[in-house]
Amino acid sequence: MICADSSSFVAYIKGEKHADVDLLSQALASRLLVLAPVSVTELLSDPNLPRDRQELILQVPCLEIMPGYWERAGKLRALLLGHKLRAKIADTLIAQSCLDHDVPLITRDLDFKAFQKFAGLRLL
Repeated sequence: MICADSSSFVAYIKGEKHADVDLLSQALASRLLVLAPVSVTELLSDPNLPRDRQELILQVPCLEIMPGYWERAGKLRALLLGHKLRAKIADTLIAQSCLDHDVPLITRDLDFKAFQKFAGLRLL
């Protein structure tokens, strides 16, 4: 399994050419792509998202929220904030989903580097 962040998925939907989009496309074609629940929410929040893109998003399996998820996510965010680092709630929830399932993340959002450094999040 490989998880995609909304930033990379939006770039894929727009048809952009970049390494993260290539990885996402390969994972999607191989049926290895998954999304964190919060990413599904972010992606479907676009009021102008075409119906076929909505259907594509909903076809991608969603990572299950594991018991204790909310507590672990809170502690993860506290860890980064304790280091005076940026830790948006949505990013924290995506990172925690990936960590819980030991799944690497495709992203173009550099804020995830802190989760990599301090929590062992695997980035592609």
